[in-house]
Amino acid sequence: MYAILEIGGKQEKVEKGVEIIVNRLENEEGSSLTVKEVLFAKKGAKYHIGTPYVKGASVECDIISHIRGDKVFAFKFKRRKSYKRKVGHRQELTKLMVKDIVVGD
Repeated sequence: MYAILEIGGKQEKVEKGVEIIVNRLENEEGSSLTVKEVLFAKKGAKYHIGTPYVKGASVECDIISHIRGDKVFAFKFKRRKSYKRKVGHRQELTKLMVKDIVVGD
């Protein structure tokens, strides 16, 4: 059984017991989260396709931790003009553990 859900402006394929990393969420560490924006779900041999979301479907997750991603550098320059700019960025992320996928039949 798996589901494709929309969280943090992106789509993620999830299964029960899998850890996923998404953009930072407002919830606190250790709390539970229920995501109702399920786009697609497969349970056994049955497929549930949403328009845009599957009715009665949800994914229950635990928030494990808030982390920061790897540092990414942006560098720009103009040749022969003595112009250089280097900027670093670290994305703030949330690590989730999928507890259960609920699909209404």
